[in-house]
Amino acid sequence: MTSPEMASSADGSDQSGGCPAHPRSAVVPLSGPRFHTDRLRLYNEMRREHGPVVAVELAGGIPAWLVIGYRELHQVTSDPNLFTRDAELWNQWPNIPPDWPLLPMVAQRVPSIYFTAGAEHRRHKAMVEAALEWVDPFALRRVCEELSDQLIDGFCGRGEAELVEEFAVRLPVLTLARVLGFPDAQAPELAWAMKTLADGGADAQGGYARFAELCQAQVRLEWGVQGHKVPGDNMIAEMMNFPRPFTEAEFTFNVQAVLAAGHLTTTDWLSNSLRLMLTDERFAVAFGGGRRSVSQAMNEALWEDAPNQILVGRWAARDTRLADKMIRSGDMVLLGLAGANADPHVREHLADGAELVHAGNSAHFAFSHGEYRCPFPAQQIGEIIALTGIEVLLDRLPDLDLAVPPQNLVRRPSPFLSGMTSLPVRFTPVRAVGGTP
Repeated sequence: MTSPEMASSADGSDQSGGCPAHPRSAVVPLSGPRFHTDRLRLYNEMRREHGPVVAVELAGGIPAWLVIGYRELHQVTSDPNLFTRDAELWNQWPNIPPDWPLLPMVAQRVPSIYFTAGAEHRRHKAMVEAALEWVDPFALRRVCEELSDQLIDGFCGRGEAELVEEFAVRLPVLTLARVLGFPDAQAPELAWAMKTLADGGADAQGGYARFAELCQAQVRLEWGVQGHKVPGDNMIAEMMNFPRPFTEAEFTFNVQAVLAAGHLTTTDWLSNSLRLMLTDERFAVAFGGGRRSVSQAMNEALWEDAPNQILVGRWAARDTRLADKMIRSGDMVLLGLAGANADPHVREHLADGAELVHAGNSAHFAFSHGEYRCPFPAQQIGEIIALTGIEVLLDRLPDLDLAVPPQNLVRRPSPFLSGMTSLPVRFTPVRAVGGTP
């Protein structure tokens, strides 16, 4: 059943049978330009008007709870039995059309590390983490340096570039394609499919379908036409070397999870860090070769501009109270990572208030928390890709400068992911590494 606080008719009148304290006006639509323009101010308004747990509404009038309190988010992510990843518990399934554009991002009934719970989740997690740990960080950095140079060669002679499309989007997907065993030529289509499904627009289902096809084809290629595992030297092959059995479908869904989580978040982490360095004079030293500032900017971006703004999600296993809200069994609970990072309660207890992030404090929720926290090897892979890309870019183009006023920069149209749609820059033209102008 739907929580009475969120039940209402199409005309806005309360139909909950007696919850006048939570009228339709108390429900916040989880859409609109403010989620990608002044979202931090929006979260502060939500906290002031609704508290740390907010009744929200997804596209199509689907109700959910958004947790933006640091302590409350810690409570939710620390209790996987009460706030479970088991989407089968969702009380809104009867209201979800098969073509709902947010379905690929919100709740898929598939066996993978991301969409399972309990012992089944731990089974998938053991296999995926073992494969992630197979990745050699030193070899990965060499691959990132090579790919970064190739990408920069494509625009360094022009004196101008659009760093999101020409660099921040391409570097993570090319690197992860290499790690997983995909051909380089498939990277652009993989990037398009993941962006399309994540933005949650009319083409989201089509983007997800194509993404699934590409991943399934690569798994089948690695698996072998007769259903036998083929030796290889990539992460998919390493998944298949795991001692416990998994099906072809399970490998496919886990490849999708690794690739989507790794590419989308690393792209936004890279572009958000570059935006910060290009618009904040505190990081100007980085353009003179101060590498410590790159790491500081990347850490600050995780606090102030986390790639995962809102993470889906959890479902309440039973009726419970969270802060001042009654959460009903089967209600969806969304993790407001960006809102929790901005919670004034946690900032009051950390040195220098808003400046806490400059000292390298990593107590943010950018990688979530608890049993479903982003595995450490995956965090390391994302950090190596973003850090190496920025360092190579600054080495090659040390006078990089933003080509438009900062207020003209636009973010991706998604309440879930926080990244730039473009980052136009100018610089002194230089020759390509291979000597080509």
